[in-house]
Amino acid sequence: MANGSTTTGTAPAPRPTGGATRRPALSPSRASDFKQCPLLYRFRAVDRLPETPTRAQVRGTLVHSVLERVFALDRAERTPDRARDLLRPTWSQLSEECPEWMELFDDAGSGDELAEWFRSAETLLDSYFALEDPRRLDPEACELHVETELGSGVLLRGYIDRLDVAPTGEIRVVDYKTGAAPRQIGEAKALFQMKFYAVVLWRLRGIVPRQLKLLYLRDGQELAYTPDEPELARFERTLEAIWQAILKAGRTGDFRPSPSKLCGWCSHQALCPSFGGTPPEYPGWPEPDPGEESLLDRAD
Repeated sequence: MANGSTTTGTAPAPRPTGGATRRPALSPSRASDFKQCPLLYRFRAVDRLPETPTRAQVRGTLVHSVLERVFALDRAERTPDRARDLLRPTWSQLSEECPEWMELFDDAGSGDELAEWFRSAETLLDSYFALEDPRRLDPEACELHVETELGSGVLLRGYIDRLDVAPTGEIRVVDYKTGAAPRQIGEAKALFQMKFYAVVLWRLRGIVPRQLKLLYLRDGQELAYTPDEPELARFERTLEAIWQAILKAGRTGDFRPSPSKLCGWCSHQALCPSFGGTPPEYPGWPEPDPGEESLLDRAD
């Protein structure tokens, strides 16, 4: 399924029903958090501590949302100019849903900074069009909500940026990254996310995805990976082990910090024992759902 191949079928991206209590589930973002640092998982999934996003993170959400809208257009309309035209209307909608994001531009001189921020988003969109011609693609779904329960009872849940299905039935999972192509640690984290989706699709459809494709828009690079069934079976066992470790920590509240180079990007150092802080009192295992991913999670 090389660039430019035509896929068949269209489908809206289903959204979970708001307000319903759901079983705790494992998402790629939260599984990655626990692997990186169990205490980070607790802060995000159990304590639900607020985190102020960066402009780059919000820009990533904006670009993802624009690309979703691009694929909702007729093929002939999927052009760079049309994508740029969608930026500001899409931002208006997102900022209504998350008004706190506008606070990122409340300081003096933010008008010029906001204009520059939009230009940087346009650059990312141009980079996407240099990698693919969406007029030659017809995805089955964009921002697809997927959920499946493994035989062990572990519930997996997540959002796939784009799902392509070829006329011959092969599946390609495509994920947009608005940062630069990562080094070893970042690449492993990105492939972890993609293998998570591959396992979910394998269990839902009985088909191992033919290709997992990452598009890095900041530097115009792509990474393609072909999984096989034995590899996904091993990865499934890894996910089951992560979930059992989460449940064990959840029963006791023993979510220990795991210091690493990534601590420099953590929003919760002031509460982390590794930096002299004290976590809040453990509130107990959360309900309804520690597996849900935010808009920011789904973007990058």
